Amino acid sequence: MSATLSLNIERSHDELGRITDAVDDLGHRENWSNDMLFRVHLVLEELVLNIIDYGFDDGGEHELEVVLTSEDDALTIEITDDGFPFNPLTDPKTPDVNAPLEDRPVGGLGVHLVRTMMDEMHYRRDQGKNHLTLVARREE
Repeated sequence: MSATLSLNIERSHDELGRITDAVDDLGHRENWSNDMLFRVHLVLEELVLNIIDYGFDDGGEHELEVVLTSEDDALTIEITDDGFPFNPLTDPKTPDVNAPLEDRPVGGLGVHLVRTMMDEMHYRRDQGKNHLTLVARREE
């Protein structure tokens, strides 16, 4: 099996419902496990909301695209936006998840979760756009 889903996302939290519905549909058609579906929802919610909330400093129109490609052995998620440069592989420091809550700085935990839930992450900045590619291998 192989299927692709491409979504152009507006800068609104309301888009999460549309993303969730589209991902649910693709996941069911492609027979994803419940674990895979959970991870994809969590990763997309974290990354898309971060882009919407922190990726731009104006109220103008911006590009934000999410493409999912589901194949027999893996799911690839590509997120492209024209926001501020942000490399989630290097920009936020890995949080100390063992530190007491009152000693932890605000932020960074969501990106840490994304890193641990995906099997591969690749980032590049090209022609004024962030390109983040995530890969989750499918269970046998």
